[in-house]
Amino acid sequence: MKDFEKIIAQKLLQINAIKLSPQNPFTWASGIKSPIYCDNRITLSYPDIRNEIKAGFAALSESFSEFNHISGVATAGIAHGALLADYLNLPFSYVRSSAKKHGRQNKIEGEIKEGSKILVIEDLISTGGSSILAVDDLRENGYEVVGVMAIFTYEFQNAVDNFKNSNCSFKTLSNYSTLLKEAADANYISDEDVSALTDWSKDPKGWFDRQF
Repeated sequence: MKDFEKIIAQKLLQINAIKLSPQNPFTWASGIKSPIYCDNRITLSYPDIRNEIKAGFAALSESFSEFNHISGVATAGIAHGALLADYLNLPFSYVRSSAKKHGRQNKIEGEIKEGSKILVIEDLISTGGSSILAVDDLRENGYEVVGVMAIFTYEFQNAVDNFKNSNCSFKTLSNYSTLLKEAADANYISDEDVSALTDWSKDPKGWFDRQF
């Protein structure tokens, strides 16, 4: 999958699904100042890339233990999860971050048969928090989760630790280190930018104060 990691990184850069701006950082919802912003929803607007991600997920899914159901993490994991489920001809559901305020007040949407073995789909892994919450919800309802698959990961150590503590494996189509290499090779960023972006990945919370 190494070549595929490069291809996906290149595609994400080409369509501006991932933007790199070390000199003018973005502000995440958490308040963290970041030199990178990732919006994988944009891939859905490009059929060729969307289909490449779907095929990549299908290939990568073979590295997990046997599963018979796909669940997406709301909201960004829903579309890609549904596309994969359709491709593999498997049932699909999705997991909300919180229960609906009306109706049946579901947190898990869709029918999941008893004894199902579920592969969870997310678009992006940062700390892993939203994915792990979805995994916990599925487990609490008696379902077995074989792992989590996502398009991209920032490769934060705390994400690795969080998944390990949850006894849940995760795999992604591409990752931060591959992205930086591809961006540098394409002269999308300078050597100085690479240094700043590498520094950020080691300490995202403290990076802005050190840089500015």
